[in-house]
Amino acid sequence: MNGLDWAVLIGYFGVMVAIGVWSHKRVDSVSDFFTAGGRMPWWLSGISHHMSGYSAVMFTGYAGIAYTYGVTSLVTWSFPIALGIAIGSKLFAPRVNRLRSRLHVASPLEYLKNRYDLSTQQALAWSGMLLKIVDVGAKWAAIATLLSVFTGVSLDQGILITGAITAVYCTIGGLWADALTELGQFVIQLLAGVSMFVAVVLKLDDKGIGFVGAWDEPALHGHGKPLVGPYGTVFLLAFLFIKLFEYNGGMLNQAQRYMATGSARQAERSARLSAVLWLVWPVVLFFPMWMSPLLVRARQPDGSDSYALMTEQLLPHGLLGLVVVGFFSHTMAMCSSDANAIAAVFTRDVAPVLSARARAWGERSGLVAARVTTVVFLGLSMAVATQVDSPAFKDIITVVIKWVAGLMGPIAIPMMLGLLRPFRRSGPTAALVSWAAGLLAFWLVNYPISWSVAGGVPLQYQVSVPLAVSLLLYVGIGYLRPEDTPERLAVIETVNTDGGVAHSPTPTDSARGQRIHRGIESD
Repeated sequence: MNGLDWAVLIGYFGVMVAIGVWSHKRVDSVSDFFTAGGRMPWWLSGISHHMSGYSAVMFTGYAGIAYTYGVTSLVTWSFPIALGIAIGSKLFAPRVNRLRSRLHVASPLEYLKNRYDLSTQQALAWSGMLLKIVDVGAKWAAIATLLSVFTGVSLDQGILITGAITAVYCTIGGLWADALTELGQFVIQLLAGVSMFVAVVLKLDDKGIGFVGAWDEPALHGHGKPLVGPYGTVFLLAFLFIKLFEYNGGMLNQAQRYMATGSARQAERSARLSAVLWLVWPVVLFFPMWMSPLLVRARQPDGSDSYALMTEQLLPHGLLGLVVVGFFSHTMAMCSSDANAIAAVFTRDVAPVLSARARAWGERSGLVAARVTTVVFLGLSMAVATQVDSPAFKDIITVVIKWVAGLMGPIAIPMMLGLLRPFRRSGPTAALVSWAAGLLAFWLVNYPISWSVAGGVPLQYQVSVPLAVSLLLYVGIGYLRPEDTPERLAVIETVNTDGGVAHSPTPTDSARGQRIHRGIESD
């Protein structure tokens, strides 16, 4: 990188901070901070939903998969996400929106106290927060790895730089800042992705290979197969099921995008836009990665540095800086949205249980708590990021695929299926047992059993068994030991019907939501 590239990067950081400062003026309440007051346009929500699902892991971990295996990186990653969101646009998006518009809550987990009980809500809240710290830590490590390739800064310095900038704009501006910066990041990503795509096509022509003929090259042998290596049919089906829950709210940050729109109908349109973007845009991003074995020789054994090396070789200064900014835009979009979601969970679901003082928070003190929690979460995730290459985590892609995919199911199943009428018989017993058994299954499959089996347990079973165990127990216990009380049925009916025109919460609504949350009033 030269001075021009650095100017692009510094200018990007400046714009992100400026958006956060501007968004600060639109945040007057806890509802504004966490759900944009239900005033976000569906198209902005859709773009934000799409962008908050990316990170620099795509340009490191998934670039390594594309370098090694080819198009399976698309077939087993972005395609399941697109299909899962498309299904969720009807199944989950309208219901998640009604959590805000009808129950007047600000956290995706806030409704669980009435849907199940306090113990279930706390179990899912704490485990969700801990998992997100690890997940976001992997994202910081990914972007710091890329930054070190281009600039030579150390891993810890890269983590500190990106985390600090993100903390500034998402802490002061809340969800509005997240969504507006993600819109800007989407434009940057568009320019950077197209630039890289064109550069690779031109380079292939210079080599006399061509756009089509590249697939016949020996270096790309087998790269056109949709399912290969550890990414087979079982992995694809498991990943589809996991992403159906994860990208429709199971990992919390995407749920906030649905909650931020003005109505259930707008949330549905938002999800459809995100699904289309996930279906089309990754093809442009992945093509250069598929061609990378023809253009560069990766230095890392897993090929995770191949995209960065290719970028350095093919792009002129200025455009190189733009692509680096694109790396940052992915990671900062996801991490800022995660920070906002976890701050919502802590301040709305956890703190009031731990402290009587927290139960008495007003709008001003609640906002202060939300911002402090956001900073603390980012700090903890940055600390974890410095350990992502330790023996406990092994590497970035292991954390993202195995830990997050394997542990997400036990947390998401009670939360997401609890919204649907067919699962109304499943109560707190089903939720807690399925959650605990799923976590236990993850530990058993990934450690004691994996250590005792020659070659270890295949990746597809490491990520799918915990989810399958949780799902079977949640459904089975619900039928064998139904706990569908009138109060719980009322919550389910509330999120399954509009009951009139959805509206943005008023101060009275917000106060009522806080009383419901504290157990003083029930639906």
